[in-house]
Amino acid sequence: MKLQLALDLVDIAGAKAIVAEVAEFIDIVEIGTPVVINEGLHAVKAIKDAFPALTVLADLKIMDAGGYEVMKAVEAGAGIVTVLGVSDDSTIRGAVEEAKKTGAEILVDLINVKDLKARAAEVDALGVDYICVHSGYDHQAEGKNSFEDLRAIKSVVTKAKTAIAGGIKLSTLPEVIAANPDLVIVGGGITGEADQKAAAAEMKRLVSQA
Repeated sequence: MKLQLALDLVDIAGAKAIVAEVAEFIDIVEIGTPVVINEGLHAVKAIKDAFPALTVLADLKIMDAGGYEVMKAVEAGAGIVTVLGVSDDSTIRGAVEEAKKTGAEILVDLINVKDLKARAAEVDALGVDYICVHSGYDHQAEGKNSFEDLRAIKSVVTKAKTAIAGGIKLSTLPEVIAANPDLVIVGGGITGEADQKAAAAEMKRLVSQA
């Protein structure tokens, strides 16, 4: 089980500062969609250059032109790129084909997918590397989480690894771990803590024991 740090509300300098604090405890660092919107793929390159040992995920939430957008993200240093599960199968196929040329990976985000089990099975057949259940920011404000969603997709996904994102904190991490994802994605549960290093260290300890 791997731990991914999601960075959303920072600039490049802020991202570097946070990663420097917690790099030893995370496996993947995510350049979140807000950062990409504000800073562009320069943010991906800056973090990869500064922390070459870490895998960098570019959360582009691709909806179209999968092959091209994956190509540009990989050129910037991304090892994993996200595509939306609600996008067309052809978009996902294009993303997968492009990623395979370079050894990069594709994570499909099932945010706002209505029939999770059905779409997870379809996406699994397209050869993606990760399938992620995700309670987005707006969902979290309504008190939703993705723990049951994770259990649902794990019942149908047979090839891809599974991931979970959205509002995960130290207090809820044991419940997440019990659902046995391959990748746990944490944002504010680390970045919002007064001692980010301690929070990341404890999360890594719990995830590593699973």
